[in-house]
Amino acid sequence: MCPKDSHLSDKLQAPFQIGPIAIRNRVVLAPMSGVSDLPFRSLAWRYGAGLVVTEMVASRELVHNAEESWVRLKGAGLTPHMVQLAGRDPHWMAEAAKIAEANGADIIDINMGCPAKKVIGGYAGSALMREPDHALAIVEATVKAVQVPVTLKMRLGWDENSINAPDIARRAEQAGIQAVTIHGRTRMQFYEGRADWDAIAAVRQAVAIPLIANGDVDSREDALEILQRSGADAVMVGRACQGRPWHAGVLAGGSPPPADRIGDIVTEHYRMMLEHYGSAVGVRHSRKHLGWYLDRFAPGIDPARRAEIMTSRDAGFVENCLRRALDSGAIEQCQEAA
Repeated sequence: MCPKDSHLSDKLQAPFQIGPIAIRNRVVLAPMSGVSDLPFRSLAWRYGAGLVVTEMVASRELVHNAEESWVRLKGAGLTPHMVQLAGRDPHWMAEAAKIAEANGADIIDINMGCPAKKVIGGYAGSALMREPDHALAIVEATVKAVQVPVTLKMRLGWDENSINAPDIARRAEQAGIQAVTIHGRTRMQFYEGRADWDAIAAVRQAVAIPLIANGDVDSREDALEILQRSGADAVMVGRACQGRPWHAGVLAGGSPPPADRIGDIVTEHYRMMLEHYGSAVGVRHSRKHLGWYLDRFAPGIDPARRAEIMTSRDAGFVENCLRRALDSGAIEQCQEAA
């Protein structure tokens, strides 16, 4: 049941602090690898997200000047600029944190929650929750390396038999972490089932620093309920923003764009991606986003036309097709049917 407490409703719109950094409201866009790149974050910020976080940046690759890491690091004036770093070596995490800080990062986030096989295969991400002492060595090295606030994102634990997020969070706070985000699943759950919002409350009891609750937050009602059940200070929303980068701002109290603006936003997003990555790479990276937009706002599109949009390398052709598919009348009919 959705809580009706007006205090909670107001809380979503209220600012909060991560260390000395003011966050304009309590709805945070999650770091999503391959999704929350600079164009996506820019739109989310424009439409009212309280805070946006980069895709995870591999620490060792950043130190060794890998081009992809530098692309992910860019902030382009979004303030505060929060950079998420991933890795398992305290030395490389510390060095990468210094580079991020020198290049405009206002907050450094440590990734201890990614469940992807590629990441845990290198014993990083949520795999670190199986090694709490080593995880704390990473936290300590990163905190000592920079002057900006360092935060931590993790899951409840590796599996249901090792729920150790409260203990790691408590130790991380003692080491200088200034906020913690908890996704209400274990690593072994991946994204299956429902996130356990009540289990996040144990972390609330363990720390006094800001707590951000994450997992299956889709609606404003969800955001209010996760705050109530977890005791968290803020919420983080990820997959619910795919195909609607404005959604975090809507959860914070803003309004979604009108139907007659959807086509403009989508085509702008497409152009931003081509500019950010270059045409050849941008076309490929944009396809997942275009697919999400079409699924949400043009579910009845002819499959052949959808395939043309998703495979064409002709930017002008894609934009024209998107305009027709995202005709405001069609969107309004879709919204009414929903």
